[in-house]
Amino acid sequence: MENLIYVFAATIAVAAALASLAIWAPRLPWVRISAVVAATLLIPISYIQFVEFLSRPKPQSMEWLERDTDAAEILAVSLAEGEAIYMWLRLSGELEPRYYKFPWDLNTAEQLEEDMETAAAKHGKLVLRNPFENRRQSEAGDLNVEIVPPPLPPTKAPPSMPRFYNPRERKI
Repeated sequence: MENLIYVFAATIAVAAALASLAIWAPRLPWVRISAVVAATLLIPISYIQFVEFLSRPKPQSMEWLERDTDAAEILAVSLAEGEAIYMWLRLSGELEPRYYKFPWDLNTAEQLEEDMETAAAKHGKLVLRNPFENRRQSEAGDLNVEIVPPPLPPTKAPPSMPRFYNPRERKI
């Protein structure tokens, strides 16, 4: 969330602009003072709210900046039956995982449980293709999950032939 400071700075700039408009507006003094106080209270309230957002899962439908992500690795899944499917995803090209809330669907939850068990048995990982694409209500439960097997270890080079010393040759 290294962009959080920029969002907070933009919020402070908007609050300062509103406060300056309120100061120079041709209104009664108590109206101008209350507008400045309201703009001043906006700053700590917005900071508290931004910090609180960091610990909450983002709804899948609210992801706008990363909407065109092709794939995301599923690190963990938590199922809240009847409420939501919570997933920790590592988006392609990112190091930090992100926390998302997907709509509840029984078939999707069962499919995810089976895929997680299969991936654990094969020592592979789960990859979710197009995690944030818009789906119709009838397709809401279909997630494009793929099990990626672990990479094969590099093959060993064949052993080299041993070198023998021939005392009759002058070469070593």
